[in-house]
Amino acid sequence: MSAIAGIRFRPLDIDLTRALPRSETTVAVTLLAAISLAPGLLPRSAPLQAVLTGVLVTFGVACAGVAGRFLGARRKPGPARAAVAALGAIGIGWSVVAADRWQDGLRSAMDMPPVGPAYWLEVVAGASLIVAVLYGCSVAVAWFVRRLGPLRCAAVLVVAGLAAWFVAIPAVVDSRQAAYRTSSALLDSAVVQPLSSNRSGSPRSFAAWETLGAEGRKFVASGSDVASVRVYAGIDSAPDLNSRVALAIRELERSGGLLRSNVVVAIPTGSGWIDSNAVTGFERRFADDVAVVGVQYSYAPSWATFLFGRAESEAAAQALYTAVAARIAAIPADQRPKLYIYGQSLGSVGGAAALHARAGETCGALWAGPPAGSVDTTGATVLANSSDPVVRWSPSLLFEPPALDHVRVDAPAPQWLPVVSFVQTTVDLLGALDAPAGHGHRYGTDQGTALTGCA
Repeated sequence: MSAIAGIRFRPLDIDLTRALPRSETTVAVTLLAAISLAPGLLPRSAPLQAVLTGVLVTFGVACAGVAGRFLGARRKPGPARAAVAALGAIGIGWSVVAADRWQDGLRSAMDMPPVGPAYWLEVVAGASLIVAVLYGCSVAVAWFVRRLGPLRCAAVLVVAGLAAWFVAIPAVVDSRQAAYRTSSALLDSAVVQPLSSNRSGSPRSFAAWETLGAEGRKFVASGSDVASVRVYAGIDSAPDLNSRVALAIRELERSGGLLRSNVVVAIPTGSGWIDSNAVTGFERRFADDVAVVGVQYSYAPSWATFLFGRAESEAAAQALYTAVAARIAAIPADQRPKLYIYGQSLGSVGGAAALHARAGETCGALWAGPPAGSVDTTGATVLANSSDPVVRWSPSLLFEPPALDHVRVDAPAPQWLPVVSFVQTTVDLLGALDAPAGHGHRYGTDQGTALTGCA
């Protein structure tokens, strides 16, 4: 005991601040986390917010690491790192509080329940998991690069890129096209074939029910009022675009559509979808004295067609509108129906191109949710929600605020910030159709009732 009693214990000299990250890492993480939590246009689910925060935080860590390596950054003294870490924690905490208030404000405007503590726990847990996974992947890639060496690694990247461009990507595109076509051909037992001769796909129609595609069948079968005329030609209804347009004209004649006082050329979105809300609006606007006609030009969803098939969309819209206008022009002046054109989202892109070619022959045009910078809105009625990312997103959003001349305010709108607004709007595109009716990229019957008449 006396030997033990004579031992003198020295306090452990442990500097816990050395466990803290470099100051530049803390700053980068704080900045990227704040950007991920900046105000957006739409309420955001916890998983989506977690992915955004996790990816941006990992990007911040990577940038700080690269900058530190190339700039030769040195570790700051312990107290300095502790101060920066404390400020970073305060900054992230403030960002979370501000994001919580913004989310609740959006949700209140859209009649949705507010977020709660469970939401943020899910965001933190998900973001942390994503950071860990991505960091682990980066470590594995770095090890792989060191093992191969720069030249071999570059050769592998070149070979992989060529294989992806010439083999993988075409294979994926072909497989998706096949999947879209199969989905379009499936008959939904809940969609009942119309019996009225006023509708395409009916027993008397020249366009067989099975050939209209999933969206075409929904278009002609929806609505309990069969007094109006609904004409549609699917991709499988005729072998090519010109044949489908000719079939649509024959259907207008057969169904009595040209005897109505009003004809609306409805330009579908990529998959052939025509919003039933708009059609209901047209029927209200014209008291059922209307024929609505559309032609399918693609199986793919709108985003894919917008990126890879815009020319096809514009060509189809112009062919249909030109044919309908020419057929109406052949009718005696005192018996001619009034001609209108309508398009939502991608449909407005094709519709504007068609209208530009024959602008003098229409009584009115209406574009709902037109993609930013892609549609000439001159002389047309425009419906655009302030919470719709489609009407705001474009590459120019990185450096300049969006043009919002035709936007109607439906929810709180964030202030434009360089780069930040582009990131947030890009993410909001993923949930543009998940918003309640009247918000985001969802529009109601006013697509039809707001259509103006002839000047």
